[in-house]
Amino acid sequence: MRIIGVYNIKGGVGKTAAAVNLAYLSAQAGFRTLVWDLDPQGAASYYFRIKPRIKGGGRKMIKGKRDLDELIKGSDFENLDLLPADFSYRNMDLMLGDTKGPVKQLLKLMRPLSMEYDRIFLDCPPSISLVSENIFRAADALMVPTIPTTLSMRTYEQLVEFLDGHRVMDVKRMPFFSMLDRRKKMHLGMLEDLPKVFPEMLKTPIPYASDVERMGFHRAPLGSFAPNSPAGLAYAELWKELEAGLAG
Repeated sequence: MRIIGVYNIKGGVGKTAAAVNLAYLSAQAGFRTLVWDLDPQGAASYYFRIKPRIKGGGRKMIKGKRDLDELIKGSDFENLDLLPADFSYRNMDLMLGDTKGPVKQLLKLMRPLSMEYDRIFLDCPPSISLVSENIFRAADALMVPTIPTTLSMRTYEQLVEFLDGHRVMDVKRMPFFSMLDRRKKMHLGMLEDLPKVFPEMLKTPIPYASDVERMGFHRAPLGSFAPNSPAGLAYAELWKELEAGLAG
């Protein structure tokens, strides 16, 4: 089982779209795939047409009194399941703080799923918190969608500083450009310059495209209704880079 966190300190950077589309491509490739929607806003749950609610709320789950497999829902797509969001996740930091080994509690909860799933994608809330530290310590890879602007570059620098400062060394860092607009000089400049500063940047950028916004209308991954669109093809290439990185 490989765990992939899709994370950024900032919101509005294409994080949920990346988690949903990469998970869909994982399932299409034959991997038994789970998306855990950890964001209380529940956008990933919405895309999969599943109500963002778990029975009994998050507290019993975090304390290990409810097994995760009791809460998992099937999606409309083969090999692809969802652990829905719940509004109680807004208090997940407090829930985790009440447990033993709070920074590794999510990993502990996911371990029993190793026989059921090949890939688990974590759609993470945009913050630096106890929840995000759990994600960093549980994940094999951390996908970081980054808009090619100076502010987004600074946000990624803050993440790197946090990971280094907290000695989170095991997770593979995999930032990639998101919402790229080739009409903007700043975007093109960052596309060329940022990989020189952060050589771990993946090569495939995700374009700013209306097709990605249409996911909310179709309530489905892009690959299910527009696989040959520029964004659909970009996600397919990004998936290949992710898999190569996990194998390397």
